[in-house]
Amino acid sequence: MTPKTVLQVCPLPPRLEQALARHEPVRLFERPDFLTTDGDSVVAAVTSSRYGVSAAQLELMPGLGAIVHFGAGYEETDVDLARSRGVAVSNTPDVLSDCVADLAVGGLLDVVRRLSAADRFVRAGGWDFPLTTRVHGKRVGILGLGSIGRTIARRLEGFDMKISYHSRHEVSGVAYSYAPSAEALAEEVDVLVVATSGGAGTRGLVSDRVLAALGPDGYLVNIARGTVVDEPALVSALVEGRLAGAALDVYAEEPTVPEALLGLDNVVLFPHNGSGTRETRVAMADLAYQNLERFLTEGTLVTPVG
Repeated sequence: MTPKTVLQVCPLPPRLEQALARHEPVRLFERPDFLTTDGDSVVAAVTSSRYGVSAAQLELMPGLGAIVHFGAGYEETDVDLARSRGVAVSNTPDVLSDCVADLAVGGLLDVVRRLSAADRFVRAGGWDFPLTTRVHGKRVGILGLGSIGRTIARRLEGFDMKISYHSRHEVSGVAYSYAPSAEALAEEVDVLVVATSGGAGTRGLVSDRVLAALGPDGYLVNIARGTVVDEPALVSALVEGRLAGAALDVYAEEPTVPEALLGLDNVVLFPHNGSGTRETRVAMADLAYQNLERFLTEGTLVTPVG
């Protein structure tokens, strides 16, 4: 009988790796030829949002039943292809919404009030820092009103902001106004917060036209995926003063950050750290392992995608 293998596609946080050790997983990043010789033994693959499972890897695992992602994102995995082959896919949603929302609000406060810039100013011996603009009462648009987007919106209500949003479909049960497109949303707000999912369907959604609609007094906050924003267009808009500022936790080619942004005082840069708290990473690791255990014992997933 062919042995049943759990495949670990990439390095994972220590807590999750310790849990996975109970199943003696094959670590693909240490044994890159394994799928060529023994791919038919793999029944479950554990990966991260950054790596996913490629179509080529999927082809080499005819017995695969589940792909378990550590992270909310799964755009590096072709979910439709996986499903067509009878492979279930899971991620770790919701448990990271609060911390990602906290970072989004922190980035918004930072770039609008220029907190990091003021900190650098004082450290360099300055004191009479230029006036900024207030946060209270601003019009904010949220691009993608999923779990994270709604959590951000609830926090911003405390700043008496006028909140509107754009998603693929209108969301029932919310009081926020709906804009029919990303461009229409940008036209009516002071701050655009990008909280939509990544992948081919949203690539370049925040285009040069959207940035132009946001305008020279507008701010962009992106805690979603770098690919959602036309990064060259964003860099040009910031360098040329056609955008007031940006707070970015994600980039098109991570970990590369466009060099032109490094010297801009109106840009706040984070190292893709939205879920980067001890509490959230523990919850993500535990949920990923629960998905694996549920599949291996019952053939189902705790948090299946879609």
